[in-house]
Amino acid sequence: MTENTHSCPTAPADLIIRPATFEDAPVLSGLITELAAFEHLDHECVISVSAVREHLLGLNRSAEAVIAELDGMVVGFAVYYRTFSTFAARPGVFLEDLYIRPAFRHRGLGRALLQYVGSIAARNGAGRFEWTTLKWNENARKLYASIGAEEKSEWLLLRMNSESLAKFSCGGDGHPSDGCRCGGKGVHHAKPETASPGHCGCGGAGH
Repeated sequence: MTENTHSCPTAPADLIIRPATFEDAPVLSGLITELAAFEHLDHECVISVSAVREHLLGLNRSAEAVIAELDGMVVGFAVYYRTFSTFAARPGVFLEDLYIRPAFRHRGLGRALLQYVGSIAARNGAGRFEWTTLKWNENARKLYASIGAEEKSEWLLLRMNSESLAKFSCGGDGHPSDGCRCGGKGVHHAKPETASPGHCGCGGAGH
C-alpha cells in the first residue's frame, strides 16, 4: 500500500444512520463533548442539552443532526447545514462535525456517515460539499483524500467570537480593547427567540 492510499472497511450491515430526534438531545450533547475532548478543544465547548434542543432539533434550528447506531448503541453523529456558492451559483452543504466513538473506529462508520450527508447534498443539487479538519488528524485526512476531497490550502479560516462580533456590530473595530458604542441599542443586545418546546421529534424527516 502506498503512502497516499487509504483502505476503508465496508460499514457493518446493521449500521443505522437516521435523523436525530428531540429525544436524542442528551446523547447528542454528550457526543459533542466527546468530540471537543478528542480535538483538545474542550475549553471552547459550552454545549448543553438545552442548546442542542433549540439549535439542532428545535423548530427554528440552525443545522441538522444525524445519529449513527450499531447494535442498539449510539456510536457517532454528524451535523451539517446548507450554504450557497456564488461562484458555483448553486446551493451547498457544510459538514460542521463528524464523530465516531473510539471503540467503533476503523470499521467504515465514519465513511458511511460522510456518505450519508453527501447523499443529502447530492439529492439537493449541491454544487459543493465542504468541511474542515484539523491538520494533525492524519487518519481523517487520508480518508478524505481517498474519496476525492481536495484540501484548499490557499484559504484561511477567519473567525470572530461572540464578544468581538458584538463590539464590531455596533461600530467598534472588533479589537478586544474597544468598548461597545451602541449604548445597549444594537441588535446584538436583543435576546434570541426561544424555540417552541412542542417539536414534533421527527428530526426534520417529516418536513
